[in-house]
Amino acid sequence: MRVLVACEFSGVVRGAFRARGHDAVSCDLIESEAGEPHIVGDVRLVLNDGWDMMIAHPPCTYIAVSGARWFSERRVEQEAALDFVARLMLAPIPMIALENPVSVISSRIRPPDQIIQPWQFGHGETKATCLWLKGLPPLQPTKEVSGRAARVHREPPSVNRAKNRARTYKGIAEAMAMQWGKETTE
Repeated sequence: MRVLVACEFSGVVRGAFRARGHDAVSCDLIESEAGEPHIVGDVRLVLNDGWDMMIAHPPCTYIAVSGARWFSERRVEQEAALDFVARLMLAPIPMIALENPVSVISSRIRPPDQIIQPWQFGHGETKATCLWLKGLPPLQPTKEVSGRAARVHREPPSVNRAKNRARTYKGIAEAMAMQWGKETTE
């Protein structure tokens, strides 16, 4: 299966799908920290390239409710971010999962199909992650663990803070690849 992992610099989701034998490619405006295969550029330019599935991680800077206190100052940026999300959701790809934290996507476009937590997939942390799905079932938890540390929320200021907060947890990526990619690997 051809899988596009949109707005991913880490290679975590791409790697999980590749480990299961899929032709997975990540795309982001910056280089991948995990190497190839990766497209550096605007993902909108490759949405029509015959993908079977897309896992999209659009930037949440202007739409996450954690930044609500700045919404009135960033209306133009927020509209552009929502337009980008809508374009991803409407891409001509049969199976789409778009993930983002709790955000205005829910009120401005549509509510999420599912909200997951890292602790449902083997990581003892909290980070509510919304999933908007097209042609895919909800993810089933794979390994619920105790511990509910808010590591991402408490990430200290640093040069890499945004990247550290954006990385997909490996357990979630593996669940995506196992559950959503299973039909072509069995």
